[in-house]
Amino acid sequence: MLKNTILLVTIFLGGTYASYADLSIEGHYQGKNLYVQNPEDEDGFGFCVTKATVNGDPISDGIQSSAFEINFAEFSVNIGDPVFIVLEHGIGCKPKILNPEVLLPKSTYVVGDISCSPDGSLSWTTTGESGKLPYVVEQYRWNKWVSVGEVDGVGTASENSYTFQVSPHSGENKVRVVQTDHTGKKKPSQAVTFSNPSIKEPELNPKKVKKEINFTAGGAPIETKYEIYDAYGNIVKKGVGSEVNCENLKKGAYYINYDNKNEKFIKT
Repeated sequence: MLKNTILLVTIFLGGTYASYADLSIEGHYQGKNLYVQNPEDEDGFGFCVTKATVNGDPISDGIQSSAFEINFAEFSVNIGDPVFIVLEHGIGCKPKILNPEVLLPKSTYVVGDISCSPDGSLSWTTTGESGKLPYVVEQYRWNKWVSVGEVDGVGTASENSYTFQVSPHSGENKVRVVQTDHTGKKKPSQAVTFSNPSIKEPELNPKKVKKEINFTAGGAPIETKYEIYDAYGNIVKKGVGSEVNCENLKKGAYYINYDNKNEKFIKT
């Protein structure tokens, strides 16, 4: 008899757990509320969502309707604070979050200070971050902004400090940091300039290449960052070094970016 009772309890609990599912979403509060489309349950006697919580706290009312709003002001969260929403619902139906993008972090940082030493040590401070977004470090060379690295953002509104090591080229260098949020729009910082007199300007030889390109300064090999493009603008080689093996390139005209220069060479 006892064995049968235990079996019945097990079946009942299993049925209870199988009757519900959870839909969850997390992000950072950006000052806007979340809207939920709430269909009828499969029996047609109520609505799909049976329970909703924000950071573990239940939503007091409003879920028994075809659509409801999650008002974050009721939960004492500030802009930039993490939020975790769980919607418990019946198995035979599923609610829909209509505007999940409002929880995605926006690029709201403000640079307090940014500087770069002659050896390329970039440092900057920020305030006002409202979510974790990476900072992309860009260096201006070859007549364009080139991404040279990435630093994860802390994401808090208080002052945050960051550093990154840039590889300087000869002459004047220009660097900045950029964030891109879910809107796809770049938000760059102001650019800072610096120079390192110890870095010599490299020269490329030969201009008609059979086997390899060499970078030299004062007759000695010197390493530099480079990119090689074919006549159609397709990149065929890139890297850092004092020489580039070109034996596998087809004969014809090529364009090379190196140091902070743009030149043309012929593969013979």
